[in-house]
Amino acid sequence: MKITLRGVRGSIPAPGPDTVIYGGNTTCIEIETDEGDKIIIDGGSGIRALGNDMLKQLPVNCSIFITHTHWDHIQGLPFFAPLFIPGNTIDIYGSFDPVYMKDLKTILAQQMEYCYFPVRECELNASITYTNLRDKQSVKVGSATVTSILINHPVLNFGYKVESHGKVFFFTGDYEQPENIYEPEHDAYDEYQSLVEERIQDLNQFIDGADVVVADSQYTNEDYQTKKGWGHSAFDSVIEMAGAANIQSLYFTHHDPTRTDQQLDTIYQDIMERADLPETAFHLAKEGTVIAL
Repeated sequence: MKITLRGVRGSIPAPGPDTVIYGGNTTCIEIETDEGDKIIIDGGSGIRALGNDMLKQLPVNCSIFITHTHWDHIQGLPFFAPLFIPGNTIDIYGSFDPVYMKDLKTILAQQMEYCYFPVRECELNASITYTNLRDKQSVKVGSATVTSILINHPVLNFGYKVESHGKVFFFTGDYEQPENIYEPEHDAYDEYQSLVEERIQDLNQFIDGADVVVADSQYTNEDYQTKKGWGHSAFDSVIEMAGAANIQSLYFTHHDPTRTDQQLDTIYQDIMERADLPETAFHLAKEGTVIAL
């Protein structure tokens, strides 16, 4: 597999002189198998340039897996040029929204209504299918298998594991490690704590021994104190996950839109100076990075 990070910024695009090194586009990951199968995870603003590159070889056949439908993970889809061209085949996967009772197609079509965008979803010319996934559902894409796992975020959110030829890649999507909502002296604390530990263990087992993981790590520990429940992880919780799941290589992603390149470098340097890091190889996700597996 060849994995290309097309967008690594969180929450909102952050272009400008302070983000030129790590990039300002929101989440998009391109995966190409050895056989040429194309898998895309998320349609943040980074998918626009990817779509333009894909036009160099028509027809386009690809599968797009949406972790969740917050804007920074779908806002680039209306600008994904292959959607407009007859003869292209694009299969889109994601989740049903159980709160508003909307399927994936309805949610994505709504951001292309005329009040938001000049071209409606029904006017797109590619052959497009939509599939609502369940937890732990696997999808075959050529030589690869993509499997979803439900993980913690304020909207229904899937992480995706991609396996091909014995190699394993995993992306968390937006993820906050679950915590106990009760104080230790509360009668419900012990029961809820067992559920928290079960969910953490389930994720660790799901990704155990993964070759490469790209993980949401938007916050420092200081940031996190005022942002608990927002649905994003601190660097330390991701480092803990890497050790518990025996991850070979991990990329910190979903960089805070206010975080400059220099600030990211400082955070990373501080992390790498720690004496208690697991054996995982840690990296800062950078737009344009290509990972070969």
